[in-house]
Amino acid sequence: MGNVKNIDIAKALILKQQIEYQTGQVVSKTLAQSSQLSITLFSFDKGEGISTHESEGDAFVICLDGIGEITIDGKKYELQEGEAIVMPARHPHGVFAKEQFKMLLVVVF
Repeated sequence: MGNVKNIDIAKALILKQQIEYQTGQVVSKTLAQSSQLSITLFSFDKGEGISTHESEGDAFVICLDGIGEITIDGKKYELQEGEAIVMPARHPHGVFAKEQFKMLLVVVF
């Protein structure tokens, strides 16, 4: 349990309520971190994003709220609440909030 933080344990939670929107910002909240795994909540105000980059791990994104645009290898994918996508390791990817957007990011290294 030492790798879990910033979230109640043994309690049912609504994930999208665990992080708030902030005007003009991208907010992140790390829920778990180890050498093999990273779990992070993100909220993006409309028009905010994370520029194109590559990761050493496969990144699994689950949309919790709003509409996000995920770009992988130059191709755009729109995610709405309940939808998910995998951004493969060592492939350029980025995130843009078409509307306010919350996501859960799970990276497996």
